[in-house]
Amino acid sequence: MKKGNISIFVPHIGCPQKCSFCNQNTITGETGAPTAQDVEAAVKTALKTPERDFEIAFFGGSFTAIDRDYMLSLLKAAYPFVKSGQVKGIRCSTRPDFIDDEVLGVLKSYGVTAIELGAQSMDDAVLSKNLRGHTAQDVKNASRMIKERGFELGLQMMTGLYGSSRELDIYTAEELIALKPDTVRIYPTVILKETYLAALLEKGAYVPDSLEDTVSLCARLVEDFEQNGVRVIRLGLHSSTELKENMLAGGFHDSLGEMVQSRIMLNKILSYPSGNYTVYINRKSLSKLKGNRKANITALENAGYKMDILFDDSLNANELRVENGFKNS
Repeated sequence: MKKGNISIFVPHIGCPQKCSFCNQNTITGETGAPTAQDVEAAVKTALKTPERDFEIAFFGGSFTAIDRDYMLSLLKAAYPFVKSGQVKGIRCSTRPDFIDDEVLGVLKSYGVTAIELGAQSMDDAVLSKNLRGHTAQDVKNASRMIKERGFELGLQMMTGLYGSSRELDIYTAEELIALKPDTVRIYPTVILKETYLAALLEKGAYVPDSLEDTVSLCARLVEDFEQNGVRVIRLGLHSSTELKENMLAGGFHDSLGEMVQSRIMLNKILSYPSGNYTVYINRKSLSKLKGNRKANITALENAGYKMDILFDDSLNANELRVENGFKNS
């Protein structure tokens, strides 16, 4: 059965910080605060779609930092659908410094099954420069408590933040892996109008990552997470008209996920010595293997590789198998 999120966007009303990158209305495309009636209506609409294994997901804000009565009203609207088995659970995203035993007890009692923390970086200097208002230790403490209480743990990181570097972003990924999350989301930094990063960009004090830098780094990070059993469930911001109208720079592309998977395929082949190979892929992944405008093919040819591409549909969409020589040689 396919999985699906019933996403309820809770706006910035609970967050005590204005982080360097934050222009939340642009990111979510939402401005109003949802009511309990909105939650009930959204779930009932989603449940009309058959063959879906749904979770209710409270995203877009710092869920446990919003007014407690308001948070409870949303949970009370969602919980009956969990209790009846119509949805499998509730997911929420929040800040690591707004997690404690008391709030975890409340979330557990209302059917919350997964909690995602906006870690963003595990370097305290980067967190400070980007006005996050919490430390790397807060992320570690909150993650430990979440796992001890039996919740699924999700962590979110950003690449290319002000004051960060490729090395620090890889360090962040390593630190997150050590916390043993179930899932991770990777958000390359996008500079939006009316943010602190926009002001730094205008002054020349901040040089954001290029798209090439972003693809190269994210290919490394995705492989690191997956090799350590952490599912990458999102790569990059959701595309929207509002986002594109307000974006000034940064590592954004409508097809970022496919570009990263294409780079991973290229890197896997390049890990072999140059020569002749037969590469097996799922037929649905042919364009991914070739790369945008056959960039992968060109790069491989320039590096002394020749390939015979054959299909094996037992492979998953991001998998390939490399064998020495050409099959018919």
